[in-house]
Amino acid sequence: MVIEKIDATNDYYDKVIGLKGMAELKNKHWTYQATTIKKRSNSPLKQLKDQVIVITGASSGVGLVTARMAASKGAKVVLAARNEEALKQITEELIEKGYPATYVQADVGCEEDVENIAQKAIEQFGHFDTWVNNAGVTIYGYAMDVSIEDMKRMHDTNYWGVVYGSRVAVKHFKERGVKGALINVGSLFGDRGTIIQSTYAPSKFAVHGWTESLRMELEKENVPVSVTLIHPGRIDTPYNEHATSYLNEHPVHKGMIYPPEAVAEAILFAAEHPKRDMYVGSQAKLLELMGTLLPRLTDRLIEFLMPPTQYANRPALNRNSALYQAGYGLHERGTNTGWIRSESLYVKASKHPILSTLAVIGLGALALAATKRRS
Repeated sequence: MVIEKIDATNDYYDKVIGLKGMAELKNKHWTYQATTIKKRSNSPLKQLKDQVIVITGASSGVGLVTARMAASKGAKVVLAARNEEALKQITEELIEKGYPATYVQADVGCEEDVENIAQKAIEQFGHFDTWVNNAGVTIYGYAMDVSIEDMKRMHDTNYWGVVYGSRVAVKHFKERGVKGALINVGSLFGDRGTIIQSTYAPSKFAVHGWTESLRMELEKENVPVSVTLIHPGRIDTPYNEHATSYLNEHPVHKGMIYPPEAVAEAILFAAEHPKRDMYVGSQAKLLELMGTLLPRLTDRLIEFLMPPTQYANRPALNRNSALYQAGYGLHERGTNTGWIRSESLYVKASKHPILSTLAVIGLGALALAATKRRS
């Protein structure tokens, strides 16, 4: 009797198995399938030079830097954003350097557009190995001032864009049966609430919750996907220029700011090495630790310190930059002020488990010291 030719979804299959005393064989058949999937899920990710990488929000900032860095390391890149002219120029730049690249004009808040990104990657390169959900917009304004319409539009990009991209990527990886990487770009404000960007933070909280929940479900089912959440601190990109602002002053980052190259480094490390979380900048990890260990103190510090670090003493340039239409492209850096670091030492440490653990212990000691000072 050839079991493989019998329809396993038919009730008759179970009856035959029972009558012939072959229940044990049936169990072995399904155990073999589960074991095969598990082995695939534990398989290593490809090296960048062998990968096809999809990057959303690729026309500026972190997405643009990641695209250039990935291409320089040998990856084939599929770039997506709303600004078609910027995408076209970036793609031509990469191709002129001998790097395989293509682009798709897409609004990630539209599910059909996200599906088109995946389809273009498959048509051009046959498949993709890493999907980076990076597109995002923000709103500077107090929670009671920002319109519900603007909040919903922001969630279309920041949250639903990640959901659509995640589902498309996971479906593709499951169909291929080859391990792939899903990388979602969150925020330090997805670990801890804030003020002024108080409607942006919930969109990133949602991204963090979605990413963690999806990761657990896929792990439980032994699906071959590495799911990573990136936690950037304050990054020097045109993020502030693309923001919708309800403030009279121009929105900026002030204080310690990290370069977009640090985020790109974290993203591309996760594309090759399965990582649960990657924090960009010690400030991101410290805020997460303090919010957990010292919630009330963290509240008061944010209330006192955050407002003056989010706007400059000059009039706002615009009030509706990239929320409903494409922002300007081809710029990696923004107009932020402060101490702009050349790299993130925390990202460097995160590539090595022992150093990463020591860094967390050190940050925990700082939080503990703050507790003692408070008492």
